[in-house]
Amino acid sequence: MHIGKTGLDKKEAVFHLFFRRPPFNGGFTVAAGLEAVVSYLENFHFDNNDLAYLQTLRDPENQPLFSPEFLDYLNKLKFSCDIDAVPEGTVVFPHEPLIRVQGPLIQCQILESPLLNLTNFPSLIATKAARMCVASKGDPVLEFGLRRAQGIDGALTASRAAYIGGCDSTSNLLAGRLFGIPVKGTHSHSWVMVFDEELESFQTYAENLPANCVFLVDTYDSIDGVKKAIEVGKWLRSRDKKLLGIRLDSGDLALLSIKSRELLDAAGFSDTKIIVSNELDEVLITELKRQGAQINIWGVGTNLVTGGNQSALDGVYKISAIRNPNGPWQYKLKLSEQMTKVSSPGILQVRRFTSSQGNVADAIYDMEKGFPSDEYTIVDPLDPTMLRTLRKNLQWTDLLVPIFRKGKRVYELPLLSDIRAKTQQELQQFPVGIKRFLNPHKYVVGMEKSLYEQKVALIKDIRSRIGNFAET
Repeated sequence: MHIGKTGLDKKEAVFHLFFRRPPFNGGFTVAAGLEAVVSYLENFHFDNNDLAYLQTLRDPENQPLFSPEFLDYLNKLKFSCDIDAVPEGTVVFPHEPLIRVQGPLIQCQILESPLLNLTNFPSLIATKAARMCVASKGDPVLEFGLRRAQGIDGALTASRAAYIGGCDSTSNLLAGRLFGIPVKGTHSHSWVMVFDEELESFQTYAENLPANCVFLVDTYDSIDGVKKAIEVGKWLRSRDKKLLGIRLDSGDLALLSIKSRELLDAAGFSDTKIIVSNELDEVLITELKRQGAQINIWGVGTNLVTGGNQSALDGVYKISAIRNPNGPWQYKLKLSEQMTKVSSPGILQVRRFTSSQGNVADAIYDMEKGFPSDEYTIVDPLDPTMLRTLRKNLQWTDLLVPIFRKGKRVYELPLLSDIRAKTQQELQQFPVGIKRFLNPHKYVVGMEKSLYEQKVALIKDIRSRIGNFAET
């Protein structure tokens, strides 16, 4: 393979990273992963070990897959693209670009897999965490997922993304050290089981960590465990310390939490928190609240860090324009029999319109043409009969911001705590209906009318050249 044989090395392209369906059949998605993208791009290169490996690859005829000239090209390759992206913590919707890449075609193509890998999973987990925090209605949600996560890197990514989505802390100490996330946890069942008596395990723990006492009470009998925790709590109180909480990890969590609250309150421990875990998700949290469960803090693990009932965000990365150096753009789209899989042409941006009551609608538009000043009409990309004309007096913000210019970073990475706060602020600006778990309200997202018309014209042009329908 010689990079100059086709002349494609001289072409400039535009690609967009987006997703087609909201995860969890929900009404919103939280963008995450940009900091990892920035780190990857700032360190983008092929080192000697990379090139040595590529040199070993063979084609089916056992000849070198890559020519020496191509490997030399990779050796000298320097990242030089323009990157625009929505900041982490931004609430986004299907078909909206999360990242726009513009630059040499080969660089844009090489970036496809890494950008999708670095964006899809954290966005999935940040969204799952946000849903759980919505369900908890302000109660703290703790991320307890390390032991069930997909490897160390999956666990770290999940801990960071869960914090962006709204979790208060993590049990993953390495994530705490690397990202500055608050760390919290409780002792294990094995701590209780190494003692002859449950009471002895609580007492020993209290003697060694008197300011950090949260007792896991369900190793044997939950209600009996609560009574023993209260006994040790009285000992702590005599030493001006507090019984901070108890944790329930099995059984009928609603009933057990109610009975535990009664016992704690009767003993004068009304400020002791009841923490629960055990395969929680947003649906179960909602149901426990409906049943009147007396739960103060929610420890979520498996169903958070794995995505639970959805294993991946269906993010894709598609070319939308190409040109020769300094030439006119030639717009591209991927055609499909399914309209949802037909990509959009152009150099795209997302404009979010807001009123005094919050966000109203998003419009995807082509930056080459700009946004028309005389008419704010948007079209549902999947249903052309659904049009909406927006009021002229609405405020607006363009969501994608410059991250790199000619390969140089121009974006200041925010603090993780600020990203987490942004997620909460963003969610507050949307109608409550999009946060429902069952049949959520569909937020208005459309293509600017002239962009949609151009997309349709391009579809018709392609179909006229290849034939409208396959032979049957």
